[in-house]
Amino acid sequence: MLVLGLETSTAAASVALVDGDGLLGEMFFNTGRHVSRQILSLISLLLKQTGVEFEDLEGIAVALGPGSFTGLRVGVATAKALSHASGKPLAGVPTLDALALNAAGVTGLICPVVVARREEVYTALYRWQEGRLCRLIPYQAVTPASWVGYLASYNEPVYFLGDGVQPFEESWESLKEKAVFLPPENSFPRAAHIARLGRERLSRGERDDIFQLKPLYLRPPAAVYKEL
Repeated sequence: MLVLGLETSTAAASVALVDGDGLLGEMFFNTGRHVSRQILSLISLLLKQTGVEFEDLEGIAVALGPGSFTGLRVGVATAKALSHASGKPLAGVPTLDALALNAAGVTGLICPVVVARREEVYTALYRWQEGRLCRLIPYQAVTPASWVGYLASYNEPVYFLGDGVQPFEESWESLKEKAVFLPPENSFPRAAHIARLGRERLSRGERDDIFQLKPLYLRPPAAVYKEL
């Protein structure tokens, strides 16, 4: 199954093509220039460079968040429009699940952290079990201070990755030798992982209703708070 993946959850944006043999191509940009708004151009360029026709696609996968409200709106709206126009099945994939895959093979707790508003991070916990990445707790928005207290209760190494590592590094370092930081290159979710996880869902016969699928915000956008 040939699947197109879209990832626009953070300051970076990427698109990728995955089939049964693996990754065919991926384009990733972290320029801070609202690349998510140029996602259609990126898709067109990726298809051209890989020699794949849009008609050949068998599914579309998109990052649902949590993450940037604007980026998620653009990515999800684009994926839904492509699915609606072409009739190709659509699968949404939580961003934290895809980000955690950047820690392939790590032995210990995997903790992706994505910058949120109000000095918080979006996060969850994962562990590799019998060759599969398993999420241990629900997705949540928390303050670094409260999250560190929770992580300390595990009394084992915690592998951090994501764009929320550097801004709150002092908080994570309070775990001392238990805190392990993965390379900066692992800080952003990748469309390749979105496509892979989406392909797994679609291969199981799971597809999302384009009229019901919504971004996973975890909490309302800032504009909503101002209205309350």
